[in-house]
Amino acid sequence: MNENLFASFATPTILGLPAAVPIILFPSLLIPTSKYLINNRLITTQQWLIQLTLKQMMAVHNAKGRTWSLMLISLITFIATTNLLGLLPHSFTPTTQLSMNLAMAIPLWAGTVATGFRLKAKNTLAHLLPQGTPTPLIPMLIIIETISLLIQPMALAVRLTANITAGHLLMHLIGAATLALSTINLLTTPVTFTILALLTILEIAVALIQAYVFTLLVSLYLHDNT
Repeated sequence: MNENLFASFATPTILGLPAAVPIILFPSLLIPTSKYLINNRLITTQQWLIQLTLKQMMAVHNAKGRTWSLMLISLITFIATTNLLGLLPHSFTPTTQLSMNLAMAIPLWAGTVATGFRLKAKNTLAHLLPQGTPTPLIPMLIIIETISLLIQPMALAVRLTANITAGHLLMHLIGAATLALSTINLLTTPVTFTILALLTILEIAVALIQAYVFTLLVSLYLHDNT
């Protein structure tokens, strides 16, 4: 019987109902909060990481762009925790679903474009036609720039989906190879297990980096429109 490699990416169900919504909401329960004036080390470290990330992303923004601070830090926290939880056994990674990533990318991209048209419509429209363009090329360049603008949310979603899915598939294949070789040749098992452990560390890094890249690109789109 052949195992379906993509079975782990199917949306799980509970009592016949899709469990995607509880899974998406679950990472927010793992973020520690404090009701006291004095925080513990975990919350202090969390706040330091949030402030460091926010400072790095907001350094290039003006006052209008910094109003998106809460949105961007919530976005990177959500994607990072969702990606990391997906590495646990018998878990599900919502960010491997292109539909969910598009549901995040399209509204955020549309919000940055709408902000650009509201704050500086002339500059936003000027991006569709580079300065000094020969007159015969103007219609073609406007079409190309418009297509490149409209494809931005698709690029955001596909990049996140492809990177997370590829890593999960590779871990699945190497894990299956480790189990198969353990019954055939015990000498090769430590080698494949070491590769699997190193790949898991790499996937943890990829999960955090992809969350940062997704949020950083949204931040750059916002910077171009504010």
